[in-house]
Amino acid sequence: MNNLKKMTIRELNHLAAEIRKQIVSTVSNNGGHLASNLGVVELTIALHRVFDLPKDKIVWDVGHQCYAHKILTAQERPAPFTTLRKQSGLAGFPKRNESPCDSFNTGHASTSISAALGLLAADRIQGGKALSIAIIGDGALTGGLAYEALSHAGHLELPLIVILNDNKMSISRNVGGLSKYLSRLSMKEKYQTFRRHFDAMAKKIPFVGQAFFNLVVRLKRAVKAVFYIDNFFVDLGFEYVGPIGGHNIQALIGVLQDVKKLNRPVVIHLNTRKGKGYDFAETDPDSYHGVGSFSVDSGISNSESSSTGDQNKKKSFTEAFSDTILQAAQKDKKIITITAAMQSGTGLSGFAQVFPKRFFDVGIAEEHAVTFAAGLAAQGLKPVVAIYSTFIQRAVDQIIHDTALQKLPVIFALDRSGLVGADGETHQGLFDISIFRSTPNMTILCPASENEMKLMLEYALEKKSGPIIIRYPKAYCPLEIDAFSMPLKTGRGIWVRNNGINQVCLAFTGSLYKEVIDAAAILKQQEIDVDLYNLRFLKPIDEEHLIKIMNEYKLVCFIEEGIKEGGFGEYAASLAHQYKCAAQTLVLAVENKFLEEDKALGTREELLAINNLNGKGISDKIKTAIH
Repeated sequence: MNNLKKMTIRELNHLAAEIRKQIVSTVSNNGGHLASNLGVVELTIALHRVFDLPKDKIVWDVGHQCYAHKILTAQERPAPFTTLRKQSGLAGFPKRNESPCDSFNTGHASTSISAALGLLAADRIQGGKALSIAIIGDGALTGGLAYEALSHAGHLELPLIVILNDNKMSISRNVGGLSKYLSRLSMKEKYQTFRRHFDAMAKKIPFVGQAFFNLVVRLKRAVKAVFYIDNFFVDLGFEYVGPIGGHNIQALIGVLQDVKKLNRPVVIHLNTRKGKGYDFAETDPDSYHGVGSFSVDSGISNSESSSTGDQNKKKSFTEAFSDTILQAAQKDKKIITITAAMQSGTGLSGFAQVFPKRFFDVGIAEEHAVTFAAGLAAQGLKPVVAIYSTFIQRAVDQIIHDTALQKLPVIFALDRSGLVGADGETHQGLFDISIFRSTPNMTILCPASENEMKLMLEYALEKKSGPIIIRYPKAYCPLEIDAFSMPLKTGRGIWVRNNGINQVCLAFTGSLYKEVIDAAAILKQQEIDVDLYNLRFLKPIDEEHLIKIMNEYKLVCFIEEGIKEGGFGEYAASLAHQYKCAAQTLVLAVENKFLEEDKALGTREELLAINNLNGKGISDKIKTAIH
């Protein structure tokens, strides 16, 4: 970083090209967030040039654009950048335990302004003079938390620097009033051009007294009144600079140096291009937001370019949901879908194309998505809210207060439930079971296959009272078996294998079907036969039926892809104890703590193994329990 402060502008531009090359190379091998990182390379270099890290604090909103920052601070990190998102490698998001230059852990959207303001206030309370910089995209600025923080920052009048990285996108293209407003600000660039030229000219004129200074200020205000009538940020108490080009290192350094001298909150509005410098990502930033491994030359996913790969014949749970909801909507005009800036990721792109008036992308605003859906349900429609499990955490109050309390039949399709590879501990979908099993009037379903996804969506769409969660993993659907096509019975699961003579039963959530089958095969090799019970329902439960099962075996093992505390297994074990069931109960789930960073990276299969939820881990636990 010290060398960076001595480089010429030409050398800095060359550095930007090298950083882009390194990002593309590493992400092509490891997967990761590509387009967002390519869009902030010049900004990152300018920030490191002007500010003094780690004394000054930079907070990256979401954090998925921190790759250039990690490259520039590589000497302080425990592993090279080439290990990004790999086990025991670098995380794909800022981590305080990786570097003192990572001032705040991020992974979810809209938190940066609040965090940076807190860091700045703490510094001033302790007599410091450091600066705090929040970098937030126009997509994350659709989240309500960002506005709460802006309001507070304007009130405190601390010298917070907010950099608005405006690339007209979050993950999907931005929608709504904010996007239109920022576009209107961008169209008023004539004032900014005048202001820069006027300031440069004024600096060359010798100072001739206060009267001349006052004249300069009044003239600037008069011109601003012509070109630039309204500004939301100014009304909140911020100075506003912009919009300026976000890929001009020299201009960025100049603006940041000027802003650094201000002693009041300021918003710097940058226009950047997502995917900058890599043609495929510039042309299609949606597809190159989060990617798996790919060919740098062709831009085609390695998995897609393999014509013989077995996984190409399989359908993911996301695709199963996508196909099923689209088919259902063709028959039922009351079905409405809602997502929070994740149209593609949740599988709703096809629905949006076929039924644009019945599809709503509300931006990064999960709380609004839930209560908006509750309003639709109150009027007799059938809203389906598709959100990742890790992001539904932001809307817990709305689910409890606005749907469950009123018994409104809102359907929540929780994608990425359970263990999620590569993105670290912030993106694990481990808490939805324990959070919502305790919620009255709630139904929780776990499909094991595409057929079960269809059955559960049909069941949910027919339900007249109370919210329904359908949780499913980021994984491929298994091959169908007859059991997966059997109709649902409220509160009961389905037998995948039931010989009636075995002493051990494995009762599992649907996402772990493959792992349970693997465990059964390993156990059979050691002459231990087990019956397999697919739970289907995690709430409500036919307790009489479950108690009967727990009286028929010596050991019933409950296996779920979620946190153990407050999960289904603990509930079932408590039920067995209460009714003095004959079976010993064993609960296998993720232990009651956040995953350590080095144990939260890697593939889903690797994470299952680490948490003893793969075939070997399950079979080992069963053998220990029965011997």
